[in-house]
Amino acid sequence: MTEAARWIDLFLEAQAAELGAAKNTLLAYARDLKDFSEWVENQGLALQTLTQPDIDRYLVFCDAQGLARATRARRLSAIRQLYRFAFDERLRADNPAIRIKGPGKAQRLPKTLSEEEVSRLLDMAPAHGRTASERSRNACLVALLYATGMRVSELVSLPLGAARGDPRMILVRGKGGKERMVPLSPPARAALSDWLAIRDAEESARRAKGVQSSPYLFASGGASGHLTRHRFYNLIKEISVKAHVDPDKVTPHTLRHAFATHLLANGADLRVIQTLLGHADVATTEIYTHVLEARLQALVQEHHPLAQAARRKTGGKTSSDGQ
Repeated sequence: MTEAARWIDLFLEAQAAELGAAKNTLLAYARDLKDFSEWVENQGLALQTLTQPDIDRYLVFCDAQGLARATRARRLSAIRQLYRFAFDERLRADNPAIRIKGPGKAQRLPKTLSEEEVSRLLDMAPAHGRTASERSRNACLVALLYATGMRVSELVSLPLGAARGDPRMILVRGKGGKERMVPLSPPARAALSDWLAIRDAEESARRAKGVQSSPYLFASGGASGHLTRHRFYNLIKEISVKAHVDPDKVTPHTLRHAFATHLLANGADLRVIQTLLGHADVATTEIYTHVLEARLQALVQEHHPLAQAARRKTGGKTSSDGQ
């Protein structure tokens, strides 16, 4: 396998596991990045050393082929995400695509969940599972994810040592081995304490049978030694169905989005959110300001006296409703 193919495979795996990308989305990424990597190879270049002018030349090549504006925007989006992933994973020390202006495409806001929807998920998690152990583990998983905004890969691979001693702060090892401290809310600490008590009892029983202890908080008998991202993705979907929250909206990543959006909506500073999320660049975090702007606009339309007066004059319809 070439290095370019390895990069693309790793990127697609992360998109599937952490973002819950649909099959058609993954196929589109694969097609666009295959075309890009073939062009790079034909130019005698490599993804590892490609520069911003090289990517600009590829976009000119796409334009010369007569590709539609939306297609060129989609390809640039795939390239940007690939290089953001490569930078976060330390496959490259820089991101050559970060400042490239494309042909323009409406920015998609990240899907998120309301506070009420998250509350239903948190309430349902302790009731989901075949055994008391599974129910406690599931409650801890969801509580920790929403309380910290961790990436799912960071959550499932948490070392047991990070959770000892009723911590107010927990050490998270993020992308590229970068570490950060994130605070735990009282409900998350309570869920963690309950899970640790059950987990320690189970570990003691296994040690008595000669089974080696696991170093992970969420241990598993699989090859990784811990709960996999795919298994947790399925778990959160199961919990959402029982909680009567649209499962199409719920992934581990939308809970991460909800963590950031709800913090911002309640007055948290953007730089603080950047630190908590482990974003290398605050530009990545700024997407949440757009989510908040949309929410504020809706609140103004709903509650501002002038907006209410306008609705009364039009019989409850806004000007856009009548068009």
